Amino acid sequence: MRVYVKSKGFTLIEVLISVVILSVSFLAMAGLMANTTINNSSGGHLTEAATFAQDKMEELRVSDWNIIIDGNDTIPGATGINYNRNWDVSNILNPNPPPNDLQKTITITVSWNDGINRSIRLLSVIDNQDKGD
Repeated sequence: MRVYVKSKGFTLIEVLISVVILSVSFLAMAGLMANTTINNSSGGHLTEAATFAQDKMEELRVSDWNIIIDGNDTIPGATGINYNRNWDVSNILNPNPPPNDLQKTITITVSWNDGINRSIRLLSVIDNQDKGD
């Protein structure tokens, strides 16, 4: 005759298997957290670059029509990254002169390196008649 005894705890094998499963899931979570941190940082840099491009675009929109010309500068960001800002200005010629330069196209490119070379570009057209000149 056999006597069955009820087990009231976990065996060593069950504990070891659960520790292995828990360790694998923690490693996966650590990798996910590192990836999330990198993406969050990239998003912050992109936001900062877009802000610098918008600032320059607004500055050029309120400038005197005759001094809106090509240029570039370097801006230090809040995170320690330097942003290179370049703006190209070209006249859109009116086929019915005079005047023959009623609009200008402005392209602003902001580039930076946060381990990868990245850039953002804004394009706008401004109108001489809107400036009141």
